[in-house]
Amino acid sequence: MSNTNALIIFTRNPELGKGKRRLAATVGDEAAFEIYKFLLSHTREITKSVNAQPQVWYSEKLHQNDDWDNEIYQKHVQQGEDLGVRMQHAFNTAFKTHDKVVVIGSDMYDLTTQDLDKAFELLDSHDAVMGPAVDGGYYLLGFNKQVPANVFSNKEWGNRNSTGANFKRFKKLKLHVARAT
Repeated sequence: MSNTNALIIFTRNPELGKGKRRLAATVGDEAAFEIYKFLLSHTREITKSVNAQPQVWYSEKLHQNDDWDNEIYQKHVQQGEDLGVRMQHAFNTAFKTHDKVVVIGSDMYDLTTQDLDKAFELLDSHDAVMGPAVDGGYYLLGFNKQVPANVFSNKEWGNRNSTGANFKRFKKLKLHVARAT
């Protein structure tokens, strides 16, 4: 494992009725919870051998007896009122000890270890890397050395245009951005 890379995994605390609300509206709370646990398992599988220090950032509280191996994963609690503030805090914390930092969610079934390693490789020659999602958001975001000040402020999260808006914002900040695949 490289100590220069950190992989931030944002996750909701896995509790029945807490996450996957849109999915739960269709399939019910119990089925949505089982799907979420399956996605968490997939995320653990693809991140345990990534060329980075994986960090699990819980939405509410640390789970002492969780399924994330304490020998592999550092564990933190997200801090802030919105997703942007929480990501800014997580990036700032990770940049205290790492040079390249990437954040992902915990429910990306198509994501592979190779995709994550490639994102860190792209940060060797780019200031930032972004993986656009089909819904207009993004599934991966990373920076090399630091996060530009206020890059996460005044944003609408979960918006169909967040990828395009971020690419424009990064261009205005004169950041060299790579597109993850």
